[in-house]
Amino acid sequence: MNTSCLRSLLALAALLAAGALLSGCATSECPHCKSDKAAAPAAAPGAKPAAAVRSLFDGKTLAGWKDSGFAGAGETKVEPNFRGQGPVILIEAGQSLSGVTFTNPVPKQNFEITLEALKVQGNDFFVGLTFPVGEAHATLVLGGWGGATTGISSIDGLDASENDTTKFLGYDKDKWFRIRMKVTPAKLETWIDNDKVVDQELKDRRISMRFGEIENSVPFGIATYQTTTVVRKVEIKPVE
Repeated sequence: MNTSCLRSLLALAALLAAGALLSGCATSECPHCKSDKAAAPAAAPGAKPAAAVRSLFDGKTLAGWKDSGFAGAGETKVEPNFRGQGPVILIEAGQSLSGVTFTNPVPKQNFEITLEALKVQGNDFFVGLTFPVGEAHATLVLGGWGGATTGISSIDGLDASENDTTKFLGYDKDKWFRIRMKVTPAKLETWIDNDKVVDQELKDRRISMRFGEIENSVPFGIATYQTTTVVRKVEIKPVE
């Protein structure tokens, strides 16, 4: 073979190789293609998966909830598009307590509940959130005793108006408040919007429900007192 032919063959081989690189291999088993594929990012050592958030209100029905059965209670129902802002649970004012109780299991410790609530009308508590604390239960009261008292009922037999968690806060009508309640064996912690309003150590403290009809909210419920409230985005998730 003369030099001219050899050069032509080498040039043709180079062109064919370049074409293969540009068009990609015909088989997924090509070692060159395998090495070029980006590897999936590995999880950081010791990383834990994000806690699963569980919605307790489907936005359509009261599935998983029941009327709490308070004497003289107002009606509870789903309002599908409250003031054009989407679905809510509407708890209408009653003679005293009104509300709903969750019928499915909830954790007893190491959880966080979040919800958003708006007071439509009334001058007493617009949220009474009852929740488990181990084998006991307690109620977060927002706006009780005339509309301002905030705290946990009950600690060492003292209700939200007379224990270490007692605060006096304003709750304007027609305003959404985001409420976050965290329960661990060591503490009860509450945030309203971005403000921490409860930080209660549990060591050597006795947690209990206030005596009376509010016990109908056990194990988990939302109640009001002579006040109409709407609630949305009710969620629970496990925490450390």
